[in-house]
Amino acid sequence: MIFGVGCDIVCVSRLEKWVKNPDILKRYFNEGEMAQNDGGRMSLQRLSEYYAVRFAAKEAFSKALGTGLQGFELTDIYISKDENGRPSMVVTGAARERLENLCGRGAEVFVSLSHEKEYAIANVVIERG
Repeated sequence: MIFGVGCDIVCVSRLEKWVKNPDILKRYFNEGEMAQNDGGRMSLQRLSEYYAVRFAAKEAFSKALGTGLQGFELTDIYISKDENGRPSMVVTGAARERLENLCGRGAEVFVSLSHEKEYAIANVVIERG
């Protein structure tokens, strides 16, 4: 049974400042996310898209959960990709505890990501465990 659905959109250019400041990135993204960004070899535009869509996914998760960003860190949530490039949301730490408290053990999180030059969008669906 579906517990919640969330959607968020981010203006990619907003993330250009963040990409240039590692301290800001560390506040919102965990080491795994930063390690997956092609070693920083992407252009500023591509890096901004990379982080914008992931930030949108974090926001969409908080909306699907119905709690906002209270009680956990954004670094507790990140996007991983399988060998085919399919994204999945990994929820750890306090965010995992909150998810399980609200939705039960075995709750699943589904994510869809998209970006096109100016905007990045993410949709998240949380299924009860």
